[in-house]
Amino acid sequence: MNTKLTLTLEKKVIKIAKAYAKEKGQSLSEIVENYFKFIVEDKVAKSEKQLSPKVKKLRGIIKTNQNLDYKEILTEELSKKYGL
Repeated sequence: MNTKLTLTLEKKVIKIAKAYAKEKGQSLSEIVENYFKFIVEDKVAKSEKQLSPKVKKLRGIIKTNQNLDYKEILTEELSKKYGL
């Protein structure tokens, strides 16, 4: 099901984008849709590759503080472990 989307862009960008779409033989809507599909699929693919099946099942179960910096905690723990 297609749904209409209104975007606000600079006139210059719209003009260039329309010319690009015409060169490619596509509509501007098709190009925008394909771009969104690309970035969403790329993000999903990257996150799915990194997780094992067991971890995927556990995803979202634990709630944490919004200000949690896991990289800082990991760095601290590795420093303790290896005496750095």
